Amino acid sequence: MFGLGFLGLAIYIFTIYDVVSSKFVGNNDKLVWVLIVIFLPLIGTILWFLMGRKTARR
Repeated sequence: MFGLGFLGLAIYIFTIYDVVSSKFVGNNDKLVWVLIVIFLPLIGTILWFLMGRKTARR
């Protein structure tokens, strides 16, 4: 069980890092994505990997 918790925390931290290090077209897009991931951890992480990475420029 501890391993699953650690894995979830690692994915959550990586998601926040990925959002912060991404470049966005709009000025407020990064802030919105960071808030979504912080306040809705599971749903925000899923949404980021399904939708958010496509909208961000690398």
